Amino acid sequence: MARHPFGPQARRRARNRTYTVLGLLVVVVVIAFMYGPFGADAGDEDQTIESGFTADLSTDVVVPKVNNTAAFMPQPREEPVASVQPAEVVVPEPDVPEIVPVPEPEPTVEANQDAGELIAKATAFIKESPSKIIEARDSLNRALRMPMSAQQRAYVKAQLSGLADKWLLTRTILPGDPLCGTYHVKRGDLLKSIGDRHKVPYEILMTMNNIARPQDLRAGEPIKVINGPFRATVYRSTFTMDVYLQNTFVRSFRVGLGKAGHETPTGLWRIKPDGKSVKPIWTNPADGRTYHPEDPDYPLGSRWIALEGLTGAAKYRVGFAIHGTKEPEQIGTAGSAGCIRMHNGDAILVYNMMFPSFSQVEVVD
Repeated sequence: MARHPFGPQARRRARNRTYTVLGLLVVVVVIAFMYGPFGADAGDEDQTIESGFTADLSTDVVVPKVNNTAAFMPQPREEPVASVQPAEVVVPEPDVPEIVPVPEPEPTVEANQDAGELIAKATAFIKESPSKIIEARDSLNRALRMPMSAQQRAYVKAQLSGLADKWLLTRTILPGDPLCGTYHVKRGDLLKSIGDRHKVPYEILMTMNNIARPQDLRAGEPIKVINGPFRATVYRSTFTMDVYLQNTFVRSFRVGLGKAGHETPTGLWRIKPDGKSVKPIWTNPADGRTYHPEDPDYPLGSRWIALEGLTGAAKYRVGFAIHGTKEPEQIGTAGSAGCIRMHNGDAILVYNMMFPSFSQVEVVD
């Protein structure tokens, strides 16, 4: 007799298969619940998910702390400096002492023997091989603080001016010089920020390091820096300006000063904050005429360094400045309306040295 396809045994086998399938489904659901997105590990925020890439979702710039030797390690490649500062850069501030100008002693008729010995010592330092430039500079600078004859003083200043070309206005850093040092550029550094920390304009750093443009600064590059600020003393009787780095003599310049009735006020001045400009538009207070840099008779020359008075006759005085000129024949004379005139090349160099708010200019008779 043929078997009926829907008999009792067939129905039992069908029910068994159904139970087996349902059992497997229950196991799958339990496993999925335990290890799926609703499992016990879903709320663990510290769990690391490994993948083939990492995405940085932070919007803050993180600057790792490095030890001092890290700056001297070779870099795999030079990278352009970013145009913005990092969020937090810890840079040791240079030790900028308070500068107390040392008055120049009155000249003597006879040569000063003690000063002569310091001059002789400096000469010997220069003649050594290699020359001891810093020792010679410091010896001459000590002599400059002594009473001496006008001839001795002129000689000492001339020697110091020549030495400045070797220790200051060059990329070379001489051993034992507390006024100059090396800075290793970090990513995100700006040349202006480096200058600001050392109280010198970034332009003088460009001059010393042969940097054509501030944007040419490179991370990992060592550059020469100066511990400023510079200062100046102007002598009305001799129409000269002496520039110092702190209290070390750098160079003398011939200047033009105020004419009779408009004499350049004596006393202490400082470089006005935001007072430095390259050929600014200028209005003559005497006649109200406004001059533009392209005018053929523009009177301010190459640079403008605004001053504000602090003490003496200069106190509270404004409108005065150190600037270039279109009349170089008036340098060494009293022909201005009170400003300090300079040859245009000299004005550029002094502009590159004077740091706003910190560099001071003393005008004396």
